[in-house]
Amino acid sequence: MFTLFSFAIVAGAFSQPKNPVSWDYQAKKKTADTYDIVLTATVESPWHIYSQNTGKGGPVPTTISMKPNPLITKNGTVKEIGKLEKVFDKNFNTNVLFYSEQVQFVQTVKVKAGIKTNISGTVEYMVCDDSQCLPPVKKSFDLKLQ
Repeated sequence: MFTLFSFAIVAGAFSQPKNPVSWDYQAKKKTADTYDIVLTATVESPWHIYSQNTGKGGPVPTTISMKPNPLITKNGTVKEIGKLEKVFDKNFNTNVLFYSEQVQFVQTVKVKAGIKTNISGTVEYMVCDDSQCLPPVKKSFDLKLQ
């Protein structure tokens, strides 16, 4: 009985879904009322994460969504900082844009003067390696702006 129970625990541990991406979320103050919201994805080898600009018909692109906050104004669009790779993926039969190892998604925001608030949202992403893709994942973030 103990052997069967031990096997069930070990089998359960190995059946846990892989999570080859770790995230770091930061609000970097640029001026008294301007911040860069920096979402950094660190991706284990041989996995890669897709650009926000990966076209239709391919894998799920990374999407950054920020909850509306009347005290915050977005300045421009989310920038990607990393080594962008573009390849024709025969599995999707289209060109795909992705990052390996690490990428930063940066959104500049402006806060009403003298106000302390939070910015929160989600990042949805998908990772693949040369032989498989994992289902899309959503992660939440919440950062203080002060």
